[in-house]
Amino acid sequence: MINEQAVTLRAQWIGQQLREMREGARLTLKEVGDFINRNASTVSRMESGIIPPRVPEVLAYLDLCGIDDQRCREDLKTMAQDAWQKGWWDGFSANVAGSLIDWIWLESRATEIKSFEMAVVPGLLQTRAYAEALIRAWDDAATDEEVARYVEVRMQRQRRLEEPEPVRFSTVIDEGALRRLVGGNEVMRAQLTHLRTVAGWPNVEIMILPASAGAHPSPDGTFDVFRMRRPYPPTGCVSTAVGTVVVEGEKADSLHQRYDRLCRAALRNGAVQRVLFDLEARLE
Repeated sequence: MINEQAVTLRAQWIGQQLREMREGARLTLKEVGDFINRNASTVSRMESGIIPPRVPEVLAYLDLCGIDDQRCREDLKTMAQDAWQKGWWDGFSANVAGSLIDWIWLESRATEIKSFEMAVVPGLLQTRAYAEALIRAWDDAATDEEVARYVEVRMQRQRRLEEPEPVRFSTVIDEGALRRLVGGNEVMRAQLTHLRTVAGWPNVEIMILPASAGAHPSPDGTFDVFRMRRPYPPTGCVSTAVGTVVVEGEKADSLHQRYDRLCRAALRNGAVQRVLFDLEARLE
């Protein structure tokens, strides 16, 4: 019996590629199944991302569909390997890390992340105490143990900024998020101090969208744009009250353009340090 795992974005991506190949070759699910020694139902579930395909199955697809382009074959082989990729997140229970698996994986694959935040400090830049205060406010029914696990996931994600080849992280934070008192004066002061420190890292850029900027290009919410390693396209994630919407192609490009417009209205460099220092001083 095939060992199934939770449906992930990366499994859906390669499943879509397989379906497009099969349809382009005018093959039925049964014809593919007969060739790779699976039934038609299993092939359908692979193409839907329910069952991530193994590398031999992907190579068989390519052979059957007559795809001999080496670059294409290597790209799909990489996608098949990634569909079964294990990471540090596997050490956390599904109810703690499950909803974030796609997001965490995107962070692990990205070479660059651009983030706009309206209400809170970005997760990759949060202190432990600030993160805990946010999580307790988000889920007031969570036990202390659950909160600790949620916080640990967030802290583990931040390691991506300090790896030997760290991700480049650029963020525009709305000024209102920095004025919002989270966890009390001491917690918020430490968070602002941390932002001033991290802003000096070579791979991190922090910008602030001041209230004086008025109306801005993203009044409908926060978003992230991920520049990915091959073979993946630029990908955007839009946060909503009921979950995250993932977009690719032109829609991801649109978010990238929106981010550039936000940058033009935002404070940078020394101006950011002055705002953070002033906000921090008010909490003493």
